[in-house]
Amino acid sequence: MRIGQQYEDSAGERATGWEFAWLDGRDVGSEPSWSYPALARALLRRASAVLDLDTGSGELLAELAPLPPHTVAVESWARNTPVARDRLAPFGVPVLTELPGGENEFDVVLSRHGRLPAADIVRLLRRGGRVLSQQVGSDDLAGLNGALGAAPAHRAPWNAEVATSALCAAGLEVTDVREERPPVTFTDVGAVVRQLRDLPWQIRDFSPRLYQEALARLDTFIRLHGGFTVKAHRFLIEAVRP
Repeated sequence: MRIGQQYEDSAGERATGWEFAWLDGRDVGSEPSWSYPALARALLRRASAVLDLDTGSGELLAELAPLPPHTVAVESWARNTPVARDRLAPFGVPVLTELPGGENEFDVVLSRHGRLPAADIVRLLRRGGRVLSQQVGSDDLAGLNGALGAAPAHRAPWNAEVATSALCAAGLEVTDVREERPPVTFTDVGAVVRQLRDLPWQIRDFSPRLYQEALARLDTFIRLHGGFTVKAHRFLIEAVRP
């Protein structure tokens, strides 16, 4: 297969939600030491009302079942919304495209790789309610941008310190903060292309043709060394409304 053809074949259709089964065996790593689903389940056991922000295609929320009697999901990306509604309908979970407008409605707010709107979270949480969020930091996969000669993905830092400051300023009490940069190894250049296509914010002008020369150099490196390793960037925050 010609290299150019390999790049185009790897592009394909963008995934919905956060399901990247096609990467199995083609990238290794990226998971932090904590288990977000386990932490979320522990909170849900004590909750009667839960909001899941930016639920994607609903795959993680469905995995957390049984769910509290009042569970609401939010997903604004048009490609994901109908998929999430189909997946979560058997659980009786409505999927909204905007944040609920009420106050003091939820015991728990979840956000995995989604928004973290501090003021709205305070508004929506009941007294004693908790927010649990796992975020993708601004340093995530920065090595890909460097290797391909692309601009950084983010202009401003987004990390545990910045997020903690925002939540505290809104009136929440942060009870747990963790931050890690686990290694991610790509074992073929096609996986790099597909990753960048499915995560278009990483390199905003990315196309296999525009970056063909840089991809060819990376392909040579992977063939010589067996893989190309960069760092992911994940942080976890749990906070309570006093």
